[in-house]
Amino acid sequence: EVQLVESGGGLVQAGGSLRLSCAASRFSVDDTIGWFRQAPGKRHEGVACISGRDGHTYSTDSVKDRFTISSDSAKNTIYLQMHSLKVEDTARYFCKPLYECSRAGFLLDFKSWGQGTQVTVSS
Repeated sequence: EVQLVESGGGLVQAGGSLRLSCAASRFSVDDTIGWFRQAPGKRHEGVACISGRDGHTYSTDSVKDRFTISSDSAKNTIYLQMHSLKVEDTARYFCKPLYECSRAGFLLDFKSWGQGTQVTVSS
């Protein structure tokens, strides 16, 4: 299974920007990677995903106009560029492999999660 390590989180004021990185052991045409987030007291939420096969991306409605997912296959890294951050974006962000890049693709039951990277947006 592909190994993933998240980084790039931090503290930012509302309206600011951050870029998260997901360093993968591989990112090939057979891989699809998704970003999730978990706010305190809430369940994990799928945010955005990207397919290694054709570059297809999907973003949930709450971030669609503000977050952009991209990849650098040479670096095996998937990025989540976040703009116009809101207080409600505060969460720990994780990346995970998916079977497909779609809303349904996020409906997986993962047994465990990595350390993730914390994003805190202040008002």
